[in-house]
Amino acid sequence: MAIVTGGTRGIGRSIVLALCRAGADCAFTYANNEFLADSLSNEIRELGRRALPLQLDVRDFEGAKGLVERVKEDFGRIDILVNNAGITIDKSLMMMSSEDWTSVIDTDLTGVFNTTRACIVTFLKQKSGNIINISSVSGIHPLPGQVNYAAAKAGVIGFTRSLAKEVAPYNVRVNAVAPGFIETDMTADFREKYRQRLNDTIPLGRFGTPEEVARVVVFLASEESGYITGEAIQIDGGLGI
Repeated sequence: MAIVTGGTRGIGRSIVLALCRAGADCAFTYANNEFLADSLSNEIRELGRRALPLQLDVRDFEGAKGLVERVKEDFGRIDILVNNAGITIDKSLMMMSSEDWTSVIDTDLTGVFNTTRACIVTFLKQKSGNIINISSVSGIHPLPGQVNYAAAKAGVIGFTRSLAKEVAPYNVRVNAVAPGFIETDMTADFREKYRQRLNDTIPLGRFGTPEEVARVVVFLASEESGYITGEAIQIDGGLGI
């Protein structure tokens, strides 16, 4: 049984479907778009798996607790948590407002705390669990104009490594993936000249796909990666080399 936050678009949607194809039932959160949530639920059911769409703002600590309670009530247990929900508000620091900073930090970093805190007691009690946090290559090799996003995503990696040491004695694993430039809604509006400049910096010469990220998440969620914890795996076409 898996929970994926921010599951209806881009990387999150691909993760949900990949986990279901691998045999998991899946609860996923969405912010506002009920149509996309219903559409994804139907796809999950067509795969023969159970779906539970839940509207949640991951910045809401009490809401995250309610999410976990609902999932346990409906499914009886939780095995996997994928913290994917995130936003970007890219600006130079001199133009960045306090709200720009707070919105990104609260969603991309505090949101990871909220949902993980809500799940962790369950994982410790059952002496099993698998947490996968979606960071970004920006948290390791940041671009200018992203101080809020880079700080949040670097924080996710620190969070991952510290928690991995804390919960390893309970057979709970915690890892992160750090995607580079991926073909999603966030990159769809890039101007062609800018996209080409970015491709020139990527050794593989292209953007990645959400499915390529999802395959790594499924690997980390499986027993195939049973001796891996505290890692941040870059999925960036060599951008960080």
